[in-house]
Amino acid sequence: MLLVPTMEELREVGRAAGVDALAATTADPFLEVRTTLERRKAEGLHGGMAFTYRRPERSTTPALALPGARSIVVGARSYLVEDPVEAPPDGLQGRIARYAWDDHYAALTQGLNAVAAALRACGWRTRVLVDDNALVDRAAAHRAGIGWWGKNANLLLPGLGSWYVLGSVVTNAVVAVSNEIVADRCGSCTRCSDGCPTGAITAPGVIDARRCLSWLLQAEGVFPFEYRVALGDRIYGCDECQEVCPPNRRAPIRAPGGQEMPWAPLLSLLDTDDAVVLAYAHRWYIWRREVRYVRRNALVVLGNVGMGDDPKVEAVLARYLAHPDGLLRAHAAWAAGRLGREDLLMGLDQDPDPLVQAELGRLP
Repeated sequence: MLLVPTMEELREVGRAAGVDALAATTADPFLEVRTTLERRKAEGLHGGMAFTYRRPERSTTPALALPGARSIVVGARSYLVEDPVEAPPDGLQGRIARYAWDDHYAALTQGLNAVAAALRACGWRTRVLVDDNALVDRAAAHRAGIGWWGKNANLLLPGLGSWYVLGSVVTNAVVAVSNEIVADRCGSCTRCSDGCPTGAITAPGVIDARRCLSWLLQAEGVFPFEYRVALGDRIYGCDECQEVCPPNRRAPIRAPGGQEMPWAPLLSLLDTDDAVVLAYAHRWYIWRREVRYVRRNALVVLGNVGMGDDPKVEAVLARYLAHPDGLLRAHAAWAAGRLGREDLLMGLDQDPDPLVQAELGRLP
């Protein structure tokens, strides 16, 4: 008969490998979550997002990730580090969401690999899932008793907040589970939904991805006109609902790893060749890895933070207004108009692309 490590033994392994919290639940299907995913997808709330929405029956059935799965060991690792002391070198920078400052998923994967190795050493099979569409990781963490659902659909760890990446070890071992669900501690607080720049939190735990800036930065096509000003200086991700969350103000801060990148240089993203941009943004989710979407986002941010009389900004706008990609010409037209540089748009009224014409039609 194979031995099963105790949860305390697994936690010790996880802690030594940088995992901040570890708990276990059964590998039973997440039937309620599946129903919710399918309903929200049918209602369009996924906004075209794939991830766990792509195949809800797969992402909510752990046994499809590992045949014979009996347990899920869920791990959490903090990604909250101090804000950089030094300001960015100039104002033409795009802000990056905290979870993407460094490769925290790699660190969590390393920690969970150590936990999985402890199980395999006893003869059990395992599969580590981190940032993987094969499992609804927040639902697994909730059922394992790691935290409670916030109104912003994030998982909050008691006394620790929501600045955590989550991952799991699916195994055929029967690991001791706590079966203690953490009760809701948000109460009547609505700061996350009140603080969302676009009103994307439409009900407790319900996010309309069609309004969520984090998703809109990753989605294909035109960045919605009505949310471009609200985007502000964000070039990847949005932390607003977490920044205003009271438990997050008391969250412990991890020592920086030294590789954090809280800002992205806008002009470099717009001036550098595709291969360099994709290498710079290698950890970012980019629609089909098409660099045009990084540049689309950079143009919108440039329209929000640039100065119309800056020669460097003028040169970039002029170049993108003549770009062969109509999507980028359209967003450059918006940025030029927002920066009061309608003079750069002269002659664009003959542009055959309907996206460009739509932008010109919105000008005052």
